[in-house]
Amino acid sequence: MAEYVAPLRDMRFVLEHVVGLEELAKLEGFEHADPESVFGVLEEFGRLMSEVWSPTNPVGDAAGSTLVDGVVHTPPGFAEAYARYVEAGWPAVPFDPAYDGGGFPWLVGIVLQEMLNSANMALAMAPLLTQGAIDALVHHGTEEQRERYLKKMVTGEWTGTMNLTEADAGSDVGALRTRAVRQDDGTYRITGQKVFITFGDHDLADNILHLVLARTPDAPPGTKGISCFVVPKFLVGDDGALGERNDVVVLSIEHKMGIKASPTCVLEYGGRSQGAVGYLVGEEHAGMSAMFTMMNNARLGVGVEGLGLAERAYQRAAEFAGERTQGRAPGAAAGQRSPIVEHPDVRRMLLTMRACTEAMRALCYYQASQIDLAARHPDAAARTTAGARAALLTPLVKSWCTDLAETVTSLGIQVHGGMGYITDTGVDQHYRDAKITQIYEGTNGIQAMDLVGRKVPMRGGAVVGDLLADVRSTVEELAGAGDAFGPMHRELAVAVDSVEQATAWLMERGLADPVDALAAATPYQRLLATTVGGWMMARSALAAGRLLAAGTDGDDDLAGLLEAKVITARFFADHLLPEVRGLLPAVTAGGADVMALTAAQLARP
Repeated sequence: MAEYVAPLRDMRFVLEHVVGLEELAKLEGFEHADPESVFGVLEEFGRLMSEVWSPTNPVGDAAGSTLVDGVVHTPPGFAEAYARYVEAGWPAVPFDPAYDGGGFPWLVGIVLQEMLNSANMALAMAPLLTQGAIDALVHHGTEEQRERYLKKMVTGEWTGTMNLTEADAGSDVGALRTRAVRQDDGTYRITGQKVFITFGDHDLADNILHLVLARTPDAPPGTKGISCFVVPKFLVGDDGALGERNDVVVLSIEHKMGIKASPTCVLEYGGRSQGAVGYLVGEEHAGMSAMFTMMNNARLGVGVEGLGLAERAYQRAAEFAGERTQGRAPGAAAGQRSPIVEHPDVRRMLLTMRACTEAMRALCYYQASQIDLAARHPDAAARTTAGARAALLTPLVKSWCTDLAETVTSLGIQVHGGMGYITDTGVDQHYRDAKITQIYEGTNGIQAMDLVGRKVPMRGGAVVGDLLADVRSTVEELAGAGDAFGPMHRELAVAVDSVEQATAWLMERGLADPVDALAAATPYQRLLATTVGGWMMARSALAAGRLLAAGTDGDDDLAGLLEAKVITARFFADHLLPEVRGLLPAVTAGGADVMALTAAQLARP
């Protein structure tokens, strides 16, 4: 089985023709991110992922990370692969040059994240969590904290973590009990335990900066009493040199069904002293603001994890289907055994995997482009509009891309047939790795609650209304694009109608009865996300159609790519987008049936 190969042609198509990289490169500070420069960066990074990171993926799944005498050891080859990544300067690409970053758009960083996750998602967790910690310090830290920590984090020489969860405080973060007591020198002493801390300790970097949520004495209850602290593994002197080891100890690492190489730690703070030394980030009792900064960064990143795993699973399934011979496909000569790719049902599975993956890629890249516009567009109103759209898309990207990752990686096993159930093929790893993406950084149900409770009501529903207006504009364009685009026009128009009906119902009933809104949240999230995915595929197909009409100058590879774009988008419209019309009744059914059974009835054997 060949290693992962970055889908550079598809990435380039989306960047150039769907999400507008060239327009981003015109913004102040992004002038060096012209398409040709970006594509050169992506090609070089793709080689590193294919040749260095990808071979470590099955090794990590087999060996896992281990805890020996209080020290976490990552699997063979991980430290070397991470070092190659850091030495070449890759972690710094999308960050501020003021902290030794490369100054590229966040969009470019998201493309790199896709490749990281396809090559080795477990190892990619280290830079993902570091990015969230960097974002928190950029937005909420003091200038002294940024000067002391950020350059080493941006370069990847130091890593970062998010320390939110405790044994009795998961999604209910307001129940956390970790304590922080202020000292005379302005530092805090942190005591307590945190669980499920990704890369809470490891042997990849010289230092780890833990972003820890804790409660100060006499803090108000719930989330209003939470503060955020940076707690280094090794204390950092005024000159930037590493000092003594802080009182942060790994008690254990979890044994998981997937991402086994990513050390998920139980950390104890202050168990051997009066407390680990920590430094307040932002204002006291304002820790939730820093937490949401980290979480929103990570939620897009988790959606990209789903995309990366889907791409890896699709590549392996497509290769296997071309090599494996079984039975005689329709039209094959008598007595001939056909590659299974010639069987219609295998084609259906592969096209489902391909269409889902392409829709996920376009959606993830599109959201990243909105983040860049919100940060750099010269017009304040345009920045506000882009920021609101990025916020609306966040729960969709996290939930839909990870739900589809489970579907795509499961189909990858199915394409392999019985061989897929044999662990020797390794395709089961992608399915097992994908499951956690639906759970962490807020389960997908919590994303749905966020969508209907916070995001859809933004500006009285105008933010989602503006999005649907843009989708309708594409529907009108499809109407005049020719017969090949007929299914896209038909199904996308029906999908927008369904979303508008569902949104109107939610805006009315959600205010009257929160049970109705919360019962409808998950099907509404799926309905809206699938529609937006269909919109992305339609934009892709229209762009491909325009390029085909303009001529490809005898470039058969380009013509093949563009024709495939139209066909894959049409498949999405015919086979996947009709799901939207079936979800509308689930949204408008209300919460009566959902809540009708008692807890005792649900628990019966």
